[in-house]
Amino acid sequence: MSSQTIIGTGLSGLVGSRIIELNPEIQFTDLSLDTGFDILKPDTFKTVFEEFTGGVVLHLAAFTDTNAAWLQRGDKSGLCYRLNVEGTQNILNLCNKYHKYLISISTDFVFDGQKEGLYTEDDQPKPIEWYGETKYLAEKLILDSGHPAAIVRIAFPYRASFEPKKDIIRKTIDGFKTYKLYPQWTDHFTTPTFIDDIALGLKTFFDQKPTGIFNLVGSSSQSPFDMCQIVAETFGFDKNLVKPSTLVEYLASQPKDSRPWQKNLSLSNAKVSALGITMKTLTEGLEVLKQQL
Repeated sequence: MSSQTIIGTGLSGLVGSRIIELNPEIQFTDLSLDTGFDILKPDTFKTVFEEFTGGVVLHLAAFTDTNAAWLQRGDKSGLCYRLNVEGTQNILNLCNKYHKYLISISTDFVFDGQKEGLYTEDDQPKPIEWYGETKYLAEKLILDSGHPAAIVRIAFPYRASFEPKKDIIRKTIDGFKTYKLYPQWTDHFTTPTFIDDIALGLKTFFDQKPTGIFNLVGSSSQSPFDMCQIVAETFGFDKNLVKPSTLVEYLASQPKDSRPWQKNLSLSNAKVSALGITMKTLTEGLEVLKQQL
C-alpha cells in the first residue's frame, strides 16, 4: 500500500503524538499553534486544504480541562466553547469545501452517567457539564451537516510515557510510589483505554472510512478503586495502600456549584470490534505498558 497523507489537528498531544509514532507509514500534516496554524483562524490553514491531495482529516484538537471548562459554563466567548465548537465548525467547513473525510475525536463525557450498564453509540447524549456539552455540540454540527465523517469517542486514554501530561494510570503509579494515593471511589465507573489501541484502531478508519459514531474504548470498565487494585497487581504494589471512598461522599463535601460528575461512564466497544479492531482490557493494556516501561 502506498503511504497515506493525513491532515491532523492536536497531533502534539497525549493521544495525537502516539498516533504519529505508531503509524510511521503515514505522512501527517500537523495543524497546531506549534506549526503556525490556529483552528480558530481558518485563514491560517486554508491553503493547506487547498493543496492537500489526501482524503482524510483527523481532528483531535480540543479544550479538555474539565474543571476549567466548568468555570466557563455557558460562555460562548470562552476558550472551551470556541475551540471545541467553533474550531470543529472551521475544520468541518473546509472538509466539506474540499471533499475530505473527517474523523473527529469526541468523548464519553457527552453522557450524564445515569445509565445502568454500558453506553452504546445508540444512546442519546445528555451532558451534565460544560466540557461534555461543548463536545456534544461539536458532534451535532458534524451529524447535522451530513458530511462523510466518523465521530470517534475515546475515554480516559493512557500510555507508557508522555512527559508534558500524565494520564490517570501514570498518576496512579506515582501515587503508589510516593505513598500519596488518594482514597478511591467504588461507585464511579470509567473505561480506561490504551492509547496504542486507539492509534492502531484509527488505521481502520483511515483505510475504510466508515461513517457514524464509534466508541473506540477499552474492553473493560471498572471503578477507580478496582483500577488501582489492577495497577497494584500488575506492578507489584501493596494493595493495602488503596483505601475505598465514594463519589457520593466526595460530592457531599464540595460546594453546591462544583462541577458535577457522571456516576457511570462505561462504554461498549462492540461496534468497533465488528470492524475488526481489537481493544485491550485494562489488565491486558497494563501488561503491555509494563513491558514498554
